[in-house]
Amino acid sequence: MFGEARPRGVPPVGPGGDSRPSRLPGRAAGNTMKPFQQLDFLGLDAELSEDERMVRDTVRSWSSERYLPIVMDHFEAGTFPTEVLPELGEMGLFGANLPEEYGCAGLNNVAYGLICQELERADSGLRSAASVQGSLVMWPIFEYGSEEQRREFLPRLATGELIGCFGLTEPDFGSNPGGMRTTARRDGDDWILDGRKMWITNGTIAQIAIMWARSEEGFLGFVVPCDAPGFSAPEQKHKFSLRASVTSELVLEDVRVPDSARLPKAKGLRAPLSCLTQARYGIAWGGVGAALACFDEALQYTKERVVFDKPLAGFQLPQKKLADMATDITLGQLMALRLGRLKDAGTLTPAQVSMGKRNNVHLGLEVARTVRDMLGANGISLEYQVGRHLCNLESVITYEGTHDIHTLALGHELTGIPAYR
Repeated sequence: MFGEARPRGVPPVGPGGDSRPSRLPGRAAGNTMKPFQQLDFLGLDAELSEDERMVRDTVRSWSSERYLPIVMDHFEAGTFPTEVLPELGEMGLFGANLPEEYGCAGLNNVAYGLICQELERADSGLRSAASVQGSLVMWPIFEYGSEEQRREFLPRLATGELIGCFGLTEPDFGSNPGGMRTTARRDGDDWILDGRKMWITNGTIAQIAIMWARSEEGFLGFVVPCDAPGFSAPEQKHKFSLRASVTSELVLEDVRVPDSARLPKAKGLRAPLSCLTQARYGIAWGGVGAALACFDEALQYTKERVVFDKPLAGFQLPQKKLADMATDITLGQLMALRLGRLKDAGTLTPAQVSMGKRNNVHLGLEVARTVRDMLGANGISLEYQVGRHLCNLESVITYEGTHDIHTLALGHELTGIPAYR
């Protein structure tokens, strides 16, 4: 776990805060890349505590040394390396901002955001797996579960012994969860669940699912064992985005669970929507991480690539693009840090999180598109990172509230008029 000592199993970081090999796996020997160097134009490192920097640098080292060497092959194959999940648990990355008494790291929210930044710097699918486990499975159990549920599930979820998923989105109801068709009906002391959920990260590999259903008592949440009779989770294939991630459909056909599986404090849509707010906070940091990876690749590439007898970085158009991206990334960093401080102070609002998710994922996607263009034909090769980030961010800008839905959420906050009704 994180604390004063470095997490077990994670190599110490070098003086530059990274120990990434000098050549990315799969890259041709002539295309060497220096270790990742984070853009920090306004010196924001000075705004972080020593512990926050330690957390970031530790996860940065692990992501660079452990994950980047394998993600290209997994992305190409459309598989997720499940063997890394216990390693994430060992480092205390699951539910890292939840209390230590439940086996979690007990970090502040800025440190948790930096974890999301560094995981998504490696790959959006990696950050998605950790975000679902922490924000969409562990957090609702902590916030809406009974004390018995907390002590039964949270320690095992924190270590990665258990993997969870979150079932809210349905095939016909994404942006409008109030249209939910999945039902829960009482049958004696039990509940019978019927319905389908779609686009569920971790679904096929999960042991428990946080399921949301409509009942005569309103919208309710349940902790459902994935081996329950009538529960199935076929994996969704043929994706061009989030390929190194498990995406599933959840099918419930007369799934019987006891009343003790119900989250007793979760009633109404406010409960699942509050879970999404937790996840969106981490995504706001993750978008910055993807942008940082792409920017660093563009800066190094254009300084090394020689065209017309001088480095590509010496021409006006590449310099303008680099200046624009550096400015936008810096603004995204400032927003993420401010959101983290507000969250630690207990004053962060859902609308503020919507602004962060909307801005920073759009930022990441626009940076990825620009860098892909700057790398020319190399930009479509998986030997470079940018194409993978570009494809992944097309999903990230869609899930946990689309860009347009967050636009309307902000419009509602600013005007008091809900345009989506």
